[in-house]
Amino acid sequence: DVPIISQSEPPKDKKKPLALTLKITRKGFKLSSGVPSKTIKSISKTQDGKYDLNKLHDYLLSIKKRNINEETIVFEPVVDLTYEEIVKIMDAVRMLKNTDDSLYKKDKDGIDVQLKTLFSKIMFGNLMS
Repeated sequence: DVPIISQSEPPKDKKKPLALTLKITRKGFKLSSGVPSKTIKSISKTQDGKYDLNKLHDYLLSIKKRNINEETIVFEPVVDLTYEEIVKIMDAVRMLKNTDDSLYKKDKDGIDVQLKTLFSKIMFGNLMS
């Protein structure tokens, strides 16, 4: 099959991409969004020096409510993390808690379907050796 060639411009998508990125630093998290990337939230570590996973989760929940169809987030760790830390951060980003508000989106037939995850497609933007 030969592709069809058109002289008209492709339709412009009016919605800008979310391009959600989570930078993991020594001091905490930096969430950025958009192209080019712009910091939208900084979350410091707790007083005992641990990553504030509850605050991260709550903020991501608020983003998900405004971007219900978005599923992707990019991790950019700029510090060495233990396996356990990575798993805990991934769980905070992916999983909805029982205490979270229920989120719904329409399926292809227009029926409301309850979401079971926040941002389930996690990509790593850079990996440290």
